[in-house]
Amino acid sequence: MVEPASPPTLPRDAIVLGFDFGTRRIGVAVGNTLTASARPLEQLPADPAERRFARIGELLRDWQPALLVVGRPQHADGTPNATTPKCERFARQLGGRFGLPVVLVDERYSSVAGDGDDPDNDAQAAATILRQYLDSVSTAGSR
Repeated sequence: MVEPASPPTLPRDAIVLGFDFGTRRIGVAVGNTLTASARPLEQLPADPAERRFARIGELLRDWQPALLVVGRPQHADGTPNATTPKCERFARQLGGRFGLPVVLVDERYSSVAGDGDDPDNDAQAAATILRQYLDSVSTAGSR
């Protein structure tokens, strides 16, 4: 589920931000490695990019995360969809602009796990993506 196969080693109590990328909105969540928990933070408009990255910069200054997790959209069979390259570009931009490690995780079904009528559905999806990641690294660490 996690790409690349060897995620960065994090402190036991690291803060992690998660992103659910979309072409209209980007959901943001915060979590930590100590409790392997995550909660929705907010939704950002995807455009204009300058404003999006300015707000992300503010969130990074506020939360001081050790890692960024981005949900990678795919078809149900695991093949890339039309949004996948845009999401991968967003992940590369995050790493390049802010100098933090970025991990892509399989986000299939994260958006449908939330309430479609909820105006914060993208932030909920980001929390789901982040929980999936935190669960995968806490399980890997306990082996």
